Amino acid sequence: MSESVTIKVPARLHLGFLDIPRSGQDRFGSVGLPIQDIETVLTISRATDIHIHGEEQARIAQHIATLCAHLGIKTPHRVSVQRAIPRHIGLGSGTQIAIAVAAGLRTLHALPLDTAQDAVLLGRGSRSGIGIAAFEEGGVIVDAGKGFGQQAPTVISRIPFPEAWRIILVLDTATQGMHGEAEIEAFRTLPPFPAATSALICRHVLMSIMPALVEQDLASFGRAVEAIQTEIGTYFSPAQGGVFTSRLVEATLHRLVKAGAVGIGQSSWGPTGFAFAASQADAERIVGEIGGRSPGTAIQIVAGRNAGAEITHTALNLARA
Repeated sequence: MSESVTIKVPARLHLGFLDIPRSGQDRFGSVGLPIQDIETVLTISRATDIHIHGEEQARIAQHIATLCAHLGIKTPHRVSVQRAIPRHIGLGSGTQIAIAVAAGLRTLHALPLDTAQDAVLLGRGSRSGIGIAAFEEGGVIVDAGKGFGQQAPTVISRIPFPEAWRIILVLDTATQGMHGEAEIEAFRTLPPFPAATSALICRHVLMSIMPALVEQDLASFGRAVEAIQTEIGTYFSPAQGGVFTSRLVEATLHRLVKAGAVGIGQSSWGPTGFAFAASQADAERIVGEIGGRSPGTAIQIVAGRNAGAEITHTALNLARA
C-alpha cells in the first residue's frame, strides 16, 4: 500500500462572541466546542499528477497550491474526501477543510504541524479561534481574539464538555447562513458592539458557563448560553433577518425548550440551531415529545467532543488523536 495520511477533523459549534472590536485596539473573543459525528475526513498521498476526488475540490486545490508554495513542496498529490462538513451552515466547514489539508500535507512530508500559522496562511481564524483550537484539543474552548503581533486568536480556557450531556442540532435543509462578501459587509455596516453587552457576555462565560461545566450543572450552563445567544442574535438581527437566520429552526428550538431542552441558540451565522439535554435518553425523549423534525428541517443528536483531530499515517502505522 502506498504511503498516505488520513485526517478526521470535527465540526464545531460557535456559542457566541465575547466581544466584537469597536476599534483597532479591541479584540474579538469566542466560546465554542467541537462535536462528534459531523466531520471532514480526507486522505492525501503523493501522485504523478494532481487528483482531487469528492467534495470541496476547488477549495482543496487552492489550499494545496498555497501550502506547497509556502513549504517548498514540488510533488503533486492525490486527495480523496470521504466526508465533508456541509458548507455555510454554521459548523466551521471552511476552517476545518483548510487545517485538514495542511495537517495532511505536513504529516505526509514529515514536517512539523503548525496549525495556527497554516490556518492564517489559508485565510482562516480572522475572528474566531474555536475551529483552529478544536483541531488540537476538544472541550469547551474560550479564546480572547488576537493579541498584538499574534497570528491566531489566543486560547485562554478549555474545560471538558460533560460526557453524558447531548446537543440537539436543528438544521434547515434549504437555507445557508451568511458568508463571503455578505458577511464582511455585515461586520462593516452594523453599529459598534456595545461595551456593556461585551461585559455582560464575559460575565456569563466566566461566572456561569465555566463553573457550570466543572460542576456539571446543565441548567446554569443552558441559561448562560441562551442569555449570550439572545445578546448576539439581537445585535446581528438587522443583518440576518432576526435573532435566528431560519424561522423554521427558531420555531423548532422553542418547541424543544417546552419539551425540556435548555440553552437554545444558533451556531455562527446559522442556520443551524442547537439546544442541550442532560443525556442521550433525555435528548431522545425531548425530540420524541415534539414529534421529531418539522418539514424543511432535520434534527441530529450529538455529543460534545473532548479530543482534537485524528491523524493516521499508514506508512508509519501511527495514529494520533
